[in-house]
Amino acid sequence: MIDDERFDALMESVVHGFEVGGVAVLVLGALAAFVHAAWSVRSQGAAAAYENARRNVGRAILLGLELLIIADIVLTITVEPTLASALALGLIVLVRTFLSFSLEVELEGTLPWRRAARDEPSSTRGQAQDSPGA
Repeated sequence: MIDDERFDALMESVVHGFEVGGVAVLVLGALAAFVHAAWSVRSQGAAAAYENARRNVGRAILLGLELLIIADIVLTITVEPTLASALALGLIVLVRTFLSFSLEVELEGTLPWRRAARDEPSSTRGQAQDSPGA
């Protein structure tokens, strides 16, 4: 059986791994987005390359934030289970959730609950409204 000190050390390593992974996703994702944009300027034009770079950087930020949230959750529930750390986690999750939501709305151009209506073909929407069961 594993003792408390070894468990804490293991969980700190897990947290460290998620933190490193989150930062790596942020850095490598942004670099990849910029490199891809530089290559696509010639074929797609500057405006399209810029939009693609913004979208890809946003995706990297979203994924990196998710990994960092995992690290905060694991740290709070395993290593530092105090009221102060739980409150700090709550605040961090609120801020990161707001950032994630804002980025997703900016990337998709619409609110998540309106996305299905936007993506649905117009012919399907008309059929659903005209059907007897609707």
